[in-house]
Amino acid sequence: MVGQTYDVATDFLTDAEPASVPDEDLWFLPGPPEPAFDPTPPGPRAEPNEASVLDEWRAAEAGQAARLARVALRLGQLDERLRQGPPGWRQRLALAEAVDLGWHAGYRIAPDRLALWIVLRVGNTEAEDQGYAKLGWAVRRLTGGPGPMADLATFLGRHEIGGGEEAPLSERIAGLLEMLHAGRDLHPLTRACLCFHLWPLAGIGPEGERLEAAVTAARLAAGDCAAAAFVPLATAGGAALRAGGLPPVRLGRWLDGMEAGLAATLRGLEDLTAWQTRAQAEIADLSGQTPGRLVEALIGWPLLSASMAEALTGKSRAAVQRNLTLFQARGLVREVTGQGRFRFWKAVG
Repeated sequence: MVGQTYDVATDFLTDAEPASVPDEDLWFLPGPPEPAFDPTPPGPRAEPNEASVLDEWRAAEAGQAARLARVALRLGQLDERLRQGPPGWRQRLALAEAVDLGWHAGYRIAPDRLALWIVLRVGNTEAEDQGYAKLGWAVRRLTGGPGPMADLATFLGRHEIGGGEEAPLSERIAGLLEMLHAGRDLHPLTRACLCFHLWPLAGIGPEGERLEAAVTAARLAAGDCAAAAFVPLATAGGAALRAGGLPPVRLGRWLDGMEAGLAATLRGLEDLTAWQTRAQAEIADLSGQTPGRLVEALIGWPLLSASMAEALTGKSRAAVQRNLTLFQARGLVREVTGQGRFRFWKAVG
């Protein structure tokens, strides 16, 4: 019987105390929690150091020597074309690249709206004005001026100091520059790629991070070019801006994207040169300064409104509109909006 025992001395069954059972032997109680799985192998974790990172990029560069030479040749051709061309070319290329980079960074602003904001500071909402300001900064930095290696904080226009446990901005910038200086034996095209992919790790700032990283890298890639202030990264689709993969993969995409961007830019300058030659022949019979200044403005800006043309040429609105109408009649420009007001013109071949 359960709970009783037999006493030999009294020949009676007596109640017995139940034996105590440890909790761990009770099958209906949950067992102790299982330890969490840790995939990290035992022992100290080795962090990648500066020397190993740079060695990986040096090896990647050595494996891309032929492709690197092709891109460098294209860059030299662009530098020579810009050196011989009018100043408006640089403005035009910088505006187009800033717009394309903006789309990759999340700023959906059309070229005509950005041009209007740069010339006349005409924007829309306050939030959109912030986007215009960021892309306006990109245009200024891509046009020329001191490069990022001279003073990166000034180049970015960011001097604030991070709070909390985060390192000050000056320290984070110094850390990135130290790595770039340590890799000064790398080709400027490779070092620019290294800068772009190190940018998120440097923690310089999340606001406009992709745009700032791309503009800085585009300027670094130009190296010591006399006229070409930047190398186009997004003009031909932005394949160079894709992240992921080991250094050889990243550098390969980087060089392919830049080669395509440089080729597209050179073709665009050839078309622009042909248009300028034709335009000068078409306006040879016109008097006054307005036609010539309109040609210069159309070379420097992909889209032009009457108000922009008035500000850029310094001529009256009536003179500008009259000449734009004449340009359209002679097949030099085309109105792209199809509206009666707020119209924009572009040069056509």
